[in-house]
Amino acid sequence: MCTLRDGVVLLHGISRTARSFRRMERAVERVGYATLNLDYASRRKALEALAEDIHPAIDHLAGRLDGQVHFVCHSIGGLLARVYLAKYRPPNLGRVVMLGTPNGGSEIADRLKHVVLYRAFFGPAGQQLGTLRDAATMALLPPIDYPVGIIAGNRSIYPVASAFLPRPHDGRVSVANTKLEGMIDHIVVRTSHPWLVRSNEAIAQTIAFLQEGRFEVGS
Repeated sequence: MCTLRDGVVLLHGISRTARSFRRMERAVERVGYATLNLDYASRRKALEALAEDIHPAIDHLAGRLDGQVHFVCHSIGGLLARVYLAKYRPPNLGRVVMLGTPNGGSEIADRLKHVVLYRAFFGPAGQQLGTLRDAATMALLPPIDYPVGIIAGNRSIYPVASAFLPRPHDGRVSVANTKLEGMIDHIVVRTSHPWLVRSNEAIAQTIAFLQEGRFEVGS
């Protein structure tokens, strides 16, 4: 069986696809990582079911690596990684970078979770994005014990949604709610939620954390 160097699993946000991570994927490959840029049914299933869906591909990649398997996740992709790693943590797990992940939930989901159009569009996982989580959802997201670096945005392109969020925020998630107890590092970049995956600064900081376990100070 052919083995590979360190690898990076990329998990996109809700209602997005692997295409949203193409720029990040290419940048990570250029510095020497193998990549697995996964598509998953973010709007059709709950987090626990999505974790089952992505497991075979991640398990296959992790088994082929000489080195470690890292995760780079946008938005709900970070929550999916947490659910996945709580059940299927690979023995060669490396570092995890989360971009705009609502670790503390999103006030927008709180406001809209009972709205029919929101429920229809964002599906079961959308119901797990609120700030007030039930016991079942909390059980899926136990405390982390692996190195996590978090990148938050502080600009918004959503004037209506912005009214629901405490400042600073990226138009979907407040900076405060991206934070996670036990994280290694946290940084804020000047961009909005959907552009975190394409921001030059966010990409550079992602690579810095993958390589060094810290973000670059003053960049």
